[in-house]
Amino acid sequence: MTPFSIIILAALLFATLTLAEPASSPSDEPADGPKKIFRDDFIENLTGHWLIARQVRGKEVQNTMTGEWVLNHQFLQLHMKDVADPPQYEAIVLIGYSYADQQYVAHWCDTFGGKFSAIGYGKRSGNTIEFKFTYDDGPFFNTFTWDEKSKTWTFRMEAQDKDGKRALFAVDTLRRT
Repeated sequence: MTPFSIIILAALLFATLTLAEPASSPSDEPADGPKKIFRDDFIENLTGHWLIARQVRGKEVQNTMTGEWVLNHQFLQLHMKDVADPPQYEAIVLIGYSYADQQYVAHWCDTFGGKFSAIGYGKRSGNTIEFKFTYDDGPFFNTFTWDEKSKTWTFRMEAQDKDGKRALFAVDTLRRT
């Protein structure tokens, strides 16, 4: 092989290596998207059928709830209704997770309509996720707590005033049916 051939071969090899697309690695995959399925053993505890005893403003009302995975297992849908026929209250809540932001997200839509629908964000601490929803009149918190021993959930809802003081709005106790 002549020196000229070696130079040509080296140039071709260099061009091939620099122009070729690098192979994708796991770090090249996006943090979120249709290939990043939301699997969460903690949130999985919300699947199935539930009876809700809701203490709201000094009264107790009964609700039902069904939790099921939807939208390519990206969200757990919670469908809540009171037991009246027709229901006086109904909500659909979609709980997902943003891997990029390392936080849960809850899309809350209910019979109060679009103006009062909201997106809340929260982080897990132990057996609790505190979702914070931002409204014009201040933040609203809904804290989901799982009791592993009794296999029940508690949702504690609180409004926060401009001074940072929280006021209890309602407490839901969920028992599997």
